[in-house]
Parts: sequence; structure tokens; C-alpha cells
Amino acid sequence: MSLFDHIVVPIANEDDAIATATALSPHLDTLQRITAVHVIEKGGGVVDKAPMEKRLSDATRILSALESRLDDDVPIETRVEFGTNPAETIVETALDANATAIAFLPRGGNRFVRLLSGDTADRLVANSEVPVVSLHAVDEARSSRRVGSGTNDSEVSG
Repeated sequence: MSLFDHIVVPIANEDDAIATATALSPHLDTLQRITAVHVIEKGGGVVDKAPMEKRLSDATRILSALESRLDDDVPIETRVEFGTNPAETIVETALDANATAIAFLPRGGNRFVRLLSGDTADRLVANSEVPVVSLHAVDEARSSRRVGSGTNDSEVSG
């Protein structure tokens, strides 16, 4: 069993879906299955940011952006989950799906901004019961040249 047999991939928005698909492309030969999850953050007693129908529609569109790029290469299950703590919800999803790892593409922002905002990635790495893999961002041109070439991102500095 490899770390990449069955990964859970959290997806925040369409840009994240595209960047994550690109980052995963060099690893497609080792992936057996992907569970892509979009977490709709609940306010814990406060009014939701947008109507639920809109948030569910957005989640479906966001997950479709990843699925449309990778579905021909690896089986993908998509899930929309709800929670007050996205990191905990992602870990719960991974445990429920019997995933071998959680793989994510870190998003931008300096350390100070992440500290103030309570960065989900930091909480995910610090509190996960499932191995967490940080993906390396690659541009589309480099990624498409590497797929099938036998070279992966860990072998090429970027």
C-alpha cells in the first residue's frame, strides 16, 4: 500500500481545483483513487454567508472543475461536507473514506495573515490522524510535459 493509493483532496474554489489538478498530474501513475471534498463552513449559530442552495451549487461547480481535469485518469468521488472547522471536517472525511493520505496544495498568504486568519492548512497538518501531503505547485506547461515522461516534481527543482 502506498501513501497515494487513496487520497482526500480538499478543494476551496475553482482556481484551487485547477491548480490542484495540475499539481496532481505528475503523480497520476501512483494514484488509485481520489476523494475530492469541498467544505461548506457553517457559522456555528450565526447566519450563513450565502443561501444554502447557492453554496451547494457553487460546491458542485468547484468539484466539477477538478473532476473534469482528472476523471479520465483516476476514479474520483466528490463530496460536499458541512462543518464549523474545515480542517476537522477534512480529517473526518479522510477517516470516513479510509483514505491513505490527505493531499493539498497550500494557498498563498504570508505567515502573519495565516496566523490572524487561523489557516486551515496549519490546523490540518498539526491535528490530522491521517498522513498529510503538501503538493508542489507546477505550471500547466511543465506539468503537461512531465505526464508520462517518468519525471515527477520531487525530482525537479522548481
